[in-house]
Amino acid sequence: MRVVIQRVHQASVTVGEEVISSIGRGLCVLVGIHKNDTQADVDFIVRKILNTRLFEDGNGKRWQLGVKDAGLEVLTVSQFTLYCELKGNKPDYRHAMSGEAAQQFYENFVARLQTQYKSDRIFDGKFGAMMQVTIQNDGPVTINIDSPQRKTDQPVDNTQG
Repeated sequence: MRVVIQRVHQASVTVGEEVISSIGRGLCVLVGIHKNDTQADVDFIVRKILNTRLFEDGNGKRWQLGVKDAGLEVLTVSQFTLYCELKGNKPDYRHAMSGEAAQQFYENFVARLQTQYKSDRIFDGKFGAMMQVTIQNDGPVTINIDSPQRKTDQPVDNTQG
């Protein structure tokens, strides 16, 4: 998995004319899913999103609290283009997980965030839709994280309820 984490004052996702998700202070996370990602990748990325210390503490000391410790919100946006590879000037997305499998994987990822934090603090865009993402950066602070590639783990079982 590959994520771009941005510390924000506010962020929102609009599809068509409808705002479908909106957060105040917290993190906006752009999420790319590799075709070989597993549950171990989900667990790694969820830990990093919730615990990376990007916020100040009550005394104003920087880089002390993760979004979970600070009690702030998270907006996730699926973005297969994070696994773009250029062939000349043409984008190639062959490393991104495709279609229905990616949607199930992404839904599993969002559910994992909700179980590891508070479900009322986790918001997401609309998978597969053309979205307008509005981000008011704070800092700006932008962190790119790739999950380690694990060849021995099994893919996520998306058939369970």
